[in-house]
Amino acid sequence: MIDSMNTLLSEVTGTVWKVEAPPGTVVAEGDVVLIVESMKMEIPVCAPCAGTVRAVWVAEGDPVADGQPVAEIA
Repeated sequence: MIDSMNTLLSEVTGTVWKVEAPPGTVVAEGDVVLIVESMKMEIPVCAPCAGTVRAVWVAEGDPVADGQPVAEIA
């Protein structure tokens, strides 16, 4: 089961442009975990809390939908 407080969701439909924090990376609240490109704009997906990136469920170049879970912070 996934705790929604620790799950990062894509805010837009687009393509994963870059994974900034792979699994195992320690992040602070607000740190960029990955960047989604949509309509030539780069939209950061930021950590909702401090912790360690537990999983990233997408890779660079993958398509993502608005609201799709993309990573988890433990």
